[in-house]
Amino acid sequence: MGSPNILLVTVDQWPANLLRLNGRTDIDTPTLDQLAKEGVHFPNTFSECPICIPARRSLMTGTTPRQHGDRIFQPSLQTPNLPLIAETFRDNGYQTGAVGKLHVYPPRDRIGFEEVISFEEGRPQLGGQDDWDIWLAERGQAGLGYAHGMSNNEYDFRPWHLDEASHPTVWISRQMCRMIQRRDPTRPAFWHLSYNFPHPPLVPLRDYLALYSSREMMPRIKGDWNNDLPYALARARQAWPELDEHQVEQMRRAFHAQCTLIDHQLRVVIGTLRESLLLDNSIIVFTSDHGDMLGDHGLYAKRLMLDGSLCVPLIVMGVENCKKLSAGKIDKRLAGLQDIMPTLLELAEIDCPESCTGISLVSNSERSVFYSEALEGPMAMRMVCDGAWKLIWYPAGNKIQLFDRVTDPQEKYNVAEQADNKEILSRLTEALIKELYGEDLKWINENGLTGFEPPILEKSHNRGLSGQRGLHFPEPPNGDPGKVVGAP
Repeated sequence: MGSPNILLVTVDQWPANLLRLNGRTDIDTPTLDQLAKEGVHFPNTFSECPICIPARRSLMTGTTPRQHGDRIFQPSLQTPNLPLIAETFRDNGYQTGAVGKLHVYPPRDRIGFEEVISFEEGRPQLGGQDDWDIWLAERGQAGLGYAHGMSNNEYDFRPWHLDEASHPTVWISRQMCRMIQRRDPTRPAFWHLSYNFPHPPLVPLRDYLALYSSREMMPRIKGDWNNDLPYALARARQAWPELDEHQVEQMRRAFHAQCTLIDHQLRVVIGTLRESLLLDNSIIVFTSDHGDMLGDHGLYAKRLMLDGSLCVPLIVMGVENCKKLSAGKIDKRLAGLQDIMPTLLELAEIDCPESCTGISLVSNSERSVFYSEALEGPMAMRMVCDGAWKLIWYPAGNKIQLFDRVTDPQEKYNVAEQADNKEILSRLTEALIKELYGEDLKWINENGLTGFEPPILEKSHNRGLSGQRGLHFPEPPNGDPGKVVGAP
């Protein structure tokens, strides 16, 4: 059949466990469940840095934050001088195209894609309108994309305010279908379909919100450590308003509605592949840049080393009768976003650049521990996991969390102080120290982790409503591209 086509599907802020196939009765994901039955599900997949930009740099370069240069979220940092997944496929005869969110700077950097149809979540001040903004203007809805009034980083919700065709999930899906239909029939294709949801704003279509109106939601997780937080977690907690149980339940209904809309729209894209006679020779990958705590442990959003934020879904469906991907297999190896580039290149029989630090998940390669990191200074968080155990280090205050992932998958019990776990704690601490670099080296000595005295936790302010968007016609003036908006 020749070289396979590849469809890399990414979503934003979708936790790994939020799939029906994981036994979750409070979410409908029929398309993803079927992809897992036809492909391989990797349930132990981590984000190297659970923040949008650094995570996507790992995905696009096949490297860790140490190699690609960002573990804090730097919106004006340009693409690293490393081989990129799109340009590698392009240089090996593939046509390459992307639809949706790339989250790069400058925003029109194509990072190796020959064609990009962009949706960048309302950031025209970084360098002009995206293609969705332009499309809205051409149909008489100029500047109204964010007139729903919901913040891009908060958890209030309402139904989508414009027609269904203008919803970003629907628009992105249809644009991808058009790209597939307009393909060059003489070359295989590498396509990247990048949804911005379920990341806030929480604005699901009204019909999808109705699907969940009476659905019972799983209660939020609470742990024995929730009232004794390390500085970084305490600061993260105060960044969002405290929601009661009813509010969390309602918010999750809206979030899950956005997930199901993506799942259903992905069916349209897969249907277009099938009707174009491409599906049987296509590889489909589904993953996310990071997850969302969604109120578990009283915490929200990303950046954290707890599983809700850190772990992401990963499903890989090969071509028909693929010998390297057994249908229905559950592969429990420790995996990361850096592994997607070498995996896809091996499936396409293309040499992997030496710069890649990831492993091919269709090889016999296996890592003994996985390392993740996020932020610097008082908000720094570092993590190492061997599959059965996870250690999280908070340098501010030199606090340690240790979780038994086998008996306590919801991370309710911090067992770092238990004498029986001394050997495990020592082994994982040693593995963590081997991964440290940069300013982290100031917080260790020959005896191990030392950390530093945390600052006084001061009340945070939110004058900008976590990056609230306004009317985008006329286009907002250019701003400082390096200014971080909406972060705690």
